[in-house]
Amino acid sequence: MLFTKASEYALLSLIYIAQKEKPQDVDFLSTELNIPKSFLAKILQSLARENLLHSFKGTKGGFTLAKDPKEYSIKEIINCVEKKEVNVFECSGGVCPDNKEKDCTLMPMLVELQDKIDGFLSSITLADIIKK
Repeated sequence: MLFTKASEYALLSLIYIAQKEKPQDVDFLSTELNIPKSFLAKILQSLARENLLHSFKGTKGGFTLAKDPKEYSIKEIINCVEKKEVNVFECSGGVCPDNKEKDCTLMPMLVELQDKIDGFLSSITLADIIKK
């Protein structure tokens, strides 16, 4: 599957955070976006570890973007949250799980599809989504 709930929640959170001037805390984001707090906290901490978010502690703490929304590609965000390259099909990454690459007539098309999806996701930024 291309997008997991973690990817969806990361995108929703980053969009929300990008539209605010002050740090957004997990409690507020969880309520506002209807996302389980513990799951959201793990996602946001992961994004902070990968330097996509800045994390601030204290009563006025929370999360802010680490860079301009134009600098975040959707592919980068998804790969960061999923901790791997995300493929539409198991074999669309170019490796057949059954070691039948040479005999598979479908694999070249799936690899081409994956390349197009990767290019598309790389071309869309957080700023693009916010504009719509």
